[in-house]
Amino acid sequence: MRPQAAVLSCAEKTGGPVGSGRGRKVVRVVVADDHAIFREGLRALFEGIPGLEWAGEAADGREAVRVAGEAAPDLVIMDVTMPGLNGVDATRQIRARRPKTRVLALSVHTERRFVLDMLRAGASGYVSKENAFEELSRAIEVVARGETYLSPGVSGPVVDELLNGIDRRAGPDRGFARLTSREREILQRLAEGLTTKEIAAELHISPKTVETHRQRMMKKLDAHGLAQLVRIAVREGLTPL
Repeated sequence: MRPQAAVLSCAEKTGGPVGSGRGRKVVRVVVADDHAIFREGLRALFEGIPGLEWAGEAADGREAVRVAGEAAPDLVIMDVTMPGLNGVDATRQIRARRPKTRVLALSVHTERRFVLDMLRAGASGYVSKENAFEELSRAIEVVARGETYLSPGVSGPVVDELLNGIDRRAGPDRGFARLTSREREILQRLAEGLTTKEIAAELHISPKTVETHRQRMMKKLDAHGLAQLVRIAVREGLTPL
């Protein structure tokens, strides 16, 4: 996989407010994050940035998919680890349903695997929460014009890997990469403590289907029980637990 365009860092000079200039439209933004205070902070920040319009918010990935479908935003700012449906799978669903809507990941996780998972899911950028309020204006500007933005702290090894098309995953990590979207959804819910019946009801499938997916996951991940599945889900950032 290759970046869509040049990767820029926050160290570069800002080229002006988002959406400024003749012929540029207002960028409509949805924010998905499970912390209400953080969403409120971003909303206050965006109100002071010309060219940005607050289009909605979501507290988890499933709500983000719904809000993005209803509000038709230009951009979704997506937290990576959220309950119910994580940011990676939410990004994948949004991009499949609304290809013109871009996604900018925002996370406390700066490890390579989180960044690559989001980019593979269709995100156009990745910003560390550590410098979110300083970087977001620039990141939104870059992503809105069709380029890719990575925070300086995550760009080095990630860009090398993307440019070279190398996948260094091995062992359990490679097994996790083989999980389907549905298997990832079920794994996240198992890790969050839901029973087979509860998962079946939430995903509108039968308990037998849930168990079939569970057995397939255990085989792919070489896992030997629920506790091991939970550890893998936590390690891979599927759940904020």
